[in-house]
Amino acid sequence: MTSDQNDDGSLPHDLSAKLVAIAASADMVAFEALFREFSPRIRAYLLKMTRDTQAAEDLMQETMLAIWRKAGQFDPSRGHASAWIYTIARNIWIDAWRRQRRPAFDPDDPALVADPEPDAPKRMEDKESSAALHAALKNLPQEQVELIKLSFFDEASHSTIATRLGLPIGTVKSRIRLAFGRLRTALEDFK
Repeated sequence: MTSDQNDDGSLPHDLSAKLVAIAASADMVAFEALFREFSPRIRAYLLKMTRDTQAAEDLMQETMLAIWRKAGQFDPSRGHASAWIYTIARNIWIDAWRRQRRPAFDPDDPALVADPEPDAPKRMEDKESSAALHAALKNLPQEQVELIKLSFFDEASHSTIATRLGLPIGTVKSRIRLAFGRLRTALEDFK
């Protein structure tokens, strides 16, 4: 038996014709014949893949439905109709396997739960901390305030700040360190 022959030795000359007929005119007779011929083979193939009779049956039904829908995509010049059909079955099995492996959505997952709103004392503390920081920044020389804003609010790198201000990078680093020392001292009084 060659790859061009059916199990009974006959040529599948009409398999491609059946797919073309299904695509051209939604020919139910051709589809029924194709279903009778291929559904047991596809079921057996999928049973080997899934080792689950019910899953194989469901995937076979899904495969046959896909064949009905995609019959217009079959191109006899690209290969045998049976290879096209088994490729659809294999792809459907792969999709089903991937769906099984995907974790279920858990709405109670801590990563998906929003942080609770801070209570009144915490909001008040945050507001006081913010006011203290702004007051401390007002007491710094303008050059140091600019360096802190560029570094931490604009998130510019030290080398970018050095280029932008025309200063050596070492000077930028030491001035930022000096500004932080002054801020730390001013904020310690806040505590």
